[in-house]
Amino acid sequence: MRKRAVSAVTAAVLTVALAVTGLAGCAGDGEKESVRLMVWSPQGDQSVDQGQWLQTCCNAFAKEHPEWDITFVYGVADEASSAGQVAQDADASADVFLYANDNLTAMTDADALVKFGGAYREEIEAVNSQTSLDSVTKDGEIYGVPFAINTWFMFYDKSVFSEEDVKNLDTMLEKGVVSFPFTNSWYLASFYIGNGCTLFGDGTDASAGVDFGGEKAREVTDYLIDLESNPNFRIDADGSGIAGMRDGSIKAMFSGSWDAAAVKEALGDNMGVAALPTYTLNGEEKQMYSYAGTKAVGVNTQSDYMVQAVELAIFLGNEYSQRLHYELENVVPCHTDLLADEEIMSDEVVAAINDTFSRTSILQPNLAEMSNCWTPVENMGKGIRNGSITHENSAEQTEQMNEAMNSDGI
Repeated sequence: MRKRAVSAVTAAVLTVALAVTGLAGCAGDGEKESVRLMVWSPQGDQSVDQGQWLQTCCNAFAKEHPEWDITFVYGVADEASSAGQVAQDADASADVFLYANDNLTAMTDADALVKFGGAYREEIEAVNSQTSLDSVTKDGEIYGVPFAINTWFMFYDKSVFSEEDVKNLDTMLEKGVVSFPFTNSWYLASFYIGNGCTLFGDGTDASAGVDFGGEKAREVTDYLIDLESNPNFRIDADGSGIAGMRDGSIKAMFSGSWDAAAVKEALGDNMGVAALPTYTLNGEEKQMYSYAGTKAVGVNTQSDYMVQAVELAIFLGNEYSQRLHYELENVVPCHTDLLADEEIMSDEVVAAINDTFSRTSILQPNLAEMSNCWTPVENMGKGIRNGSITHENSAEQTEQMNEAMNSDGI
């Protein structure tokens, strides 16, 4: 177990901290306080080749606070795995860490994630969209500082598809080969959501359950069966989509900012980026909707340096740090001032992500019950791919998927 030194907190700083922690303490004597903060982030944020975003921001933070003698201890944990470690053993985890918002519930259930209140909450609310705020909110409390938009969208070859073509998937399939992660439930659900299927009501009501059944869902299953058999459709798995973009056999694919550099290398000036298209179902256009969320900075409830940890979290999510994250690693910001910056918004990837986030996505529910939803949708995609799900049994198979999504076991 990692041990932390216990430190005194000055009364002036403590008054601000009360809004976050509700703790009280004794005034210091004016001497510089020794502080030790363990901070986790993905490897790329600490890579010398990519500019050491984390170390640069932490050093800037330390300069802003000469009243603290801060020792930073850096650890590597990506946004997906950090939450599990914090939830499992908060006392042995970092004071400050980055996490994907869909892991929020695991940490709040373990009472391992700090709530941001008072002036800190006001600062977070002032620079984030409602969707970003909702992504880190549970039961009315804010549990993190959003720093990046996290969703997926579409890349395409502009020499094959026009801006009008990419508004509709079926139009695209008439002109070129399109790849889609058909057996990945994070993507495949977009078709069902587009035809009115819902997850936990507005996404926050566990008692409402999942509605991926009935005629509306069966219609989508039948559409997907036809889509999979379309000669211009390819299932993207194990990197086949980006490989096809490189060799020219695939002209459009669905992914996120993590593939932007590879697609740019493959297509050069012909790289196009767009929000999700519609698809044509029974003669009507239905909008595809991706899952969306944010990546956020969290604070461990077991930190011995709560004031400093919260202040650092706010700093790592501020305009300076998000701009630097974008400049060094192309991490797409969510700070409203940066999304109003003409230079940043001239980046077509940023523009497409922002368009997707605001127009063609839904906030991915961060309820614990969401864990029951992934495998049934994945199995639907796999069943269509291997031919076990057909038009003849689509209604039955769709209902089985819906039942499994509403069950704790599969």
